[in-house]
Amino acid sequence: MNKRFPVRRTLVALLLALAASGTQAAIAAPINNIVLVHGYFADGSGWKAVADLLTHDGYKVSIVQEPETSFQDDVKATTRVVDMQDGPSILVGHSYGGAVVTQAGNNAKVAGLVYINAFQPDAGESLKTLVEQMPGATKAIKPTQDGFLYLDPADFHADFAADIPAREAKFMAISQVMPSVETFGAPVTTAAWKTKPSWALVSMSDRTVNPALERFMAKRAGSTTVEIDSSHVAFLSHPADVAKLIEQAAGHLTK
Repeated sequence: MNKRFPVRRTLVALLLALAASGTQAAIAAPINNIVLVHGYFADGSGWKAVADLLTHDGYKVSIVQEPETSFQDDVKATTRVVDMQDGPSILVGHSYGGAVVTQAGNNAKVAGLVYINAFQPDAGESLKTLVEQMPGATKAIKPTQDGFLYLDPADFHADFAADIPAREAKFMAISQVMPSVETFGAPVTTAAWKTKPSWALVSMSDRTVNPALERFMAKRAGSTTVEIDSSHVAFLSHPADVAKLIEQAAGHLTK
């Protein structure tokens, strides 16, 4: 009879462990917060279609309006919004916004990163060093006399947003946000993708950021990657694909 006690105790311990595991799974908080960060020559309003889809599916969406006056200012603006969330967040960056979320994503409240046609720098890298390795097709990005960048309106539709209506692209061109040249050369100091899971969307027809560079960075980061036939503004021309990838990230991390 006594010989059975160790077996019984082992069985009880196993059942208790399974019960505890089931309880933890049952109370695991879903990742409901999505923070969206725009890139060069656009602003947060460009995320509207994606935000509407995410909101419809029950997510809480916040959009960062980074000033693009310096890389540190943009990281601070993003961190400010992340800190306001009521739980863990998925941090999403488009284009230059990818560099911003790579740095800001080290925040403890960030659970995962999603890159949309975005830069994914390693520590010590900047947009400048990455673009020098694999330039994009466009030659339309130019500096102003006081140290900012703009994309020539004459080339804006073809090189930035070829798959949205010309009228919409024209309005974006005349209302574009001009980033500081400093943001182009500022290096990331700590790459969050080294310690946090990431997802990436690559646009095969991107003329602003070289698709080959997007693939290289995503592979290096170990990002779960999807490719679509889109211009640089996939968040505008393919919002359903972008929202689907973000929700995939949130769903994966909630399991």
